[in-house]
Amino acid sequence: MLKKGNKLYSILTGSCPKCHQDSMYVNKNPYKPGHLFKMHERCSNCSTKYKIEPSFFYGAMYVSYGVGIAFAVAAFVISKLLLGADLITTFIAITATMVGFMPVIIRLSRNIWINFFFKYDSEAAQASS
Repeated sequence: MLKKGNKLYSILTGSCPKCHQDSMYVNKNPYKPGHLFKMHERCSNCSTKYKIEPSFFYGAMYVSYGVGIAFAVAAFVISKLLLGADLITTFIAITATMVGFMPVIIRLSRNIWINFFFKYDSEAAQASS
């Protein structure tokens, strides 16, 4: 399993990139309407400010392009190559995947983006201990 201290842990769980103790999001469920973009201003454990500057997360749009492509390729491989679907069914599968996983792609992209700018700090992680 993923352990705290690994960037993948922070990316996949949406936890603070510096201490991995607290969730960055007000609601961990990305499918809750109206709560997709709502984030805490700071980590309750290490006080890391998540929004470093105004419009900080605009950079996550570039990451979301790559993440979206990865989801689309996965949908193509599963539908066309593994299940042997025809072209129209494969297109529908890719479209449904992109629409259905849009909240996950957005959150994952934000998590990846913020982890470019912070690294794990074991001292910050033990601030609450």
